[in-house]
Amino acid sequence: MGIAVLWLAWLAAAQARMIGANFLLSILGLVWVADISAYFSGRRLGGRFTTGKLAPSISPGKTWEGVWGGLAGVLMVALLWRWVDSQWALSVPSIYTHLSQRGLPMLIVGVVFLAAMSVVGDLLESLVKRSAGVKDSSGLLPGHGGVLDRLDALLPAMPLAMMLFAY
Repeated sequence: MGIAVLWLAWLAAAQARMIGANFLLSILGLVWVADISAYFSGRRLGGRFTTGKLAPSISPGKTWEGVWGGLAGVLMVALLWRWVDSQWALSVPSIYTHLSQRGLPMLIVGVVFLAAMSVVGDLLESLVKRSAGVKDSSGLLPGHGGVLDRLDALLPAMPLAMMLFAY
């Protein structure tokens, strides 16, 4: 199953690149901003407004405040990137421009959905590591959880972004 998931994500990334670099970078940026915003908001606000932990038995460091912070960060980047696309009249629009062409509600729902699925990808990879009894998926990136921790959120987000694009 892991090979199939990696293969689908790779195909989606290749297709996104064929559309254009701005399009591919906007999807990658969405996942990166969701992860970074979630990390910092979770560290700063984690446990202050809710019971705190998102999935303590799978990934004890993740909080609901982190999730909400990640979603807020992604929404801000989506609006900013959409504005930059319109100001610079880029020949290849971003995923945000494609979604916003169907209206602001589609942009918001699409971006929130992709960010939420990036969290799911992160949690699933953590679950696989826990079930295998290992802390890191590899030793190539010590202290970062391994190579799969750098890709886990992209695995569901990339194919789903391409499905939203095709829709």
